[in-house]
Amino acid sequence: MSDYMERIKEFINGKKVLILGFGREGRSTFDLFAKAGTAAKISIADANTALTLPEGFPQTVVHTGANYQNHIFNYDIIMKSPGIVLEPQVLTETERITSQAELFLKWYGKQTIGITGTKGKSTTTTLLYHILKENGKKTILAGNIGIPAFDILDQIEDDSLIVCELSCHQLEYTKYSPHIAIFLNLYEEHLDHYGSFEKYKEAKMNIFKYQDKDDILYIGDEVEALAKGANSSVNVCCYTEDSKEYAEHTSLLGKHNFFDISLVAKVAAGLGIDKASFIRALKTYKPLPHRLEYFATVNGVKYYDDSISTISETTIQALETLTDTDCVLIGGMDRGIDYSPLESYFAEHPAVNVVLMYETGARIAREMELKYGVKINTEGLFLAPNLKEAVALCGRIAKKGKSVVLSPAAASYGYFRNFEDRGEVFKTLVNNLK
Repeated sequence: MSDYMERIKEFINGKKVLILGFGREGRSTFDLFAKAGTAAKISIADANTALTLPEGFPQTVVHTGANYQNHIFNYDIIMKSPGIVLEPQVLTETERITSQAELFLKWYGKQTIGITGTKGKSTTTTLLYHILKENGKKTILAGNIGIPAFDILDQIEDDSLIVCELSCHQLEYTKYSPHIAIFLNLYEEHLDHYGSFEKYKEAKMNIFKYQDKDDILYIGDEVEALAKGANSSVNVCCYTEDSKEYAEHTSLLGKHNFFDISLVAKVAAGLGIDKASFIRALKTYKPLPHRLEYFATVNGVKYYDDSISTISETTIQALETLTDTDCVLIGGMDRGIDYSPLESYFAEHPAVNVVLMYETGARIAREMELKYGVKINTEGLFLAPNLKEAVALCGRIAKKGKSVVLSPAAASYGYFRNFEDRGEVFKTLVNNLK
């Protein structure tokens, strides 16, 4: 019997367990706990009234609908999935609420390199994993990258290094931190979930809050002040002119990516990987899709997919990187973030045609008119009802030899399944322009 299964058996032994949220991670938790077989009861709670029951477990109790969280009070252990917002009436029950991330860090934190930040997490995580793997380290990838932590438990050995992307939602209630923590940056995001930037920041800071003097923190210089009082060894990372030396060894674009690469180089050096070995591995790293990804030239115009962009800062980074941009497509779900920096940037760069879409697009259009007197559809600021119409408009107005980039500065929810779906739809629409 493997060590992890003994831990699971002991943890749920004789307990009534409620899985709160039944998406990818919730299903992963159910499968493992059902296999362990020591819980007195395993139930599911989710707002979705059309849940599909786990195969082979037709008697599982399922609580659905608007009041699904009210059932928390009847269980000993509540396994919360990321993204579930606890309702006011259950916030007093947080001592019984845990998660895959918390249990994983409790049991394997000393083997874990955890990565968080508002932007750049997935690139940094996959790049670090690739560098370590290519240099002979016994390395496992997990976390918010799309691999639930419980799905890799059977792969972990005593000398394994686990590279784990950790979102704010995974960190929100955890009381454990990884041995090596990487905190890249912090911008306004997820205000619809947290209600305030302060609460969002506190969730992120859990990545190092519970470290001790034997642990290590790598933190971006923009958020260095947050590490004041950290118990661990703090390494501040910043972008320098030397960071650009990696440009010739990678297809990643932009200052923000060169910062991520130089930070990963510092982490890798701390794990015994020399510069020459790092660069050799960097050359074979394949960037993730939907992150300032060039994918087509149509009618002489270059098209880039930056669908991962959900805040003003990343859109500005995209435009600063693609200096030949003629059209940028902006807009999506409105989560209440401040668009003043982006609006100011547009006002200062009138040569870029801004094509606005959906809820946030309409809001930015109104704010640009009020603040800068810009007239919609007459001064490089265009309003389109959706992505299809926005792409068609760019196809008509973009100049040959220039670039068009989808960098929405907004969430995809409500219009697409996720940012990946938005990016794929964009690519299809562009290729249809041919």
